[in-house]
Amino acid sequence: MIGVGMQGSGLLSEAITLPGVECAAACDLYDGRHTLAREIVRADLPVTRRYQTLLDAKDIDCIVAAVPDHWHKQVVVDAVSAGKDIYCEKPMSHSPADGVAMVEAAKKSGRIVQIGSQRVSSQIFAKARELISQGMLGDLMLVEGWLGRNDPTGAWEYPPPPDLSPQNLDWDTWQGTVPKRPFDPYLFARWRCRKEYGTGVAGDLLVHLISGMLFMLGINEPPKQACAVGGIRRWKDGRNMPDVHAVVYYYGELPVYMRLNLGTQMPETYRFQGSKGILEMTESGLTYTPQSGKDSAPSYYANSFPRAMREAYFRKWHEENDPKLGQERMSETITFRAPDYDDVRPHLWTFFEAVRSRKPVVEDAVFGHHAALACHMANESYFRKSAVVWDEASKSIRG
Repeated sequence: MIGVGMQGSGLLSEAITLPGVECAAACDLYDGRHTLAREIVRADLPVTRRYQTLLDAKDIDCIVAAVPDHWHKQVVVDAVSAGKDIYCEKPMSHSPADGVAMVEAAKKSGRIVQIGSQRVSSQIFAKARELISQGMLGDLMLVEGWLGRNDPTGAWEYPPPPDLSPQNLDWDTWQGTVPKRPFDPYLFARWRCRKEYGTGVAGDLLVHLISGMLFMLGINEPPKQACAVGGIRRWKDGRNMPDVHAVVYYYGELPVYMRLNLGTQMPETYRFQGSKGILEMTESGLTYTPQSGKDSAPSYYANSFPRAMREAYFRKWHEENDPKLGQERMSETITFRAPDYDDVRPHLWTFFEAVRSRKPVVEDAVFGHHAALACHMANESYFRKSAVVWDEASKSIRG
């Protein structure tokens, strides 16, 4: 395990409950998390500040990494280059260039890389994918997704460990290649608020909506265009990433509208709008409401006809369209409810099974790169205040 913080401690706790999985060692730059790792696993668990020690260990088959975004590229590249498979938390990359390097390293090494946007391992997402692939929605018109929080913890205002100090934290290494700053426990705990270390609400939350949508629609490509608006509307705490972020994408010709909000609570929701109906999805289930796409009554435009013409039109419409008595159509919706279902556990299991079987995973480095690019484009558009596109030739975001 590399990184035993908020997310990492949860992944570690889940991983060791899976059949045939054992934690061989743990790494973190903060010594307090060495104690935490041993509390989770066992009292004599080998721990270190240097993740290279884990990569050199012959008895370690794979890595689970949950480190700040600005460390993702180096950990993944080093892991696959050392012959280790790796599960890396989302977003895969901290920049488009990082993502390109990670994809190249994964392909060159042939190692398994799985990114930790766990929606792709959810039963309810698999059901939505099945329904959409069957053509239930008809022609897809528009996809919407949204998610909101309304509390300090949800906005990443985490309390730093009370004992945190340069004596028990390797602060210089934690900062990586970012311009060095004096020790600041709040930067350590709240790195998601700062673009130097994190990827903002796009990399923390939007990436889930994007990954889930790509999986459900069977898409594995970056958006063609992105245009974002937003701002620091609620949490004026020194952060330099927006707490409200709304983005309109083109995936090919498909319009996609995603909105994130750290100042208003909203359940994670998708709405797929098709010519044959609407599929609305939440964490607990999905509901399909069919639409015929036909007039349910004579056209109101006929009210502009003279009376005789209007009455003839109405009479003919009813003769051709009214159902026979007793055969009136009943409106219907189809609902699927998810069980009390945790998608983190099966997502980890998918990774460990792939390590054993060498079968490919859905959310590999290419998929993770494409999902992360949508987040980087959202951020670029927000800061540039203009639409941006992904240029595959130069592998860069352009205005």
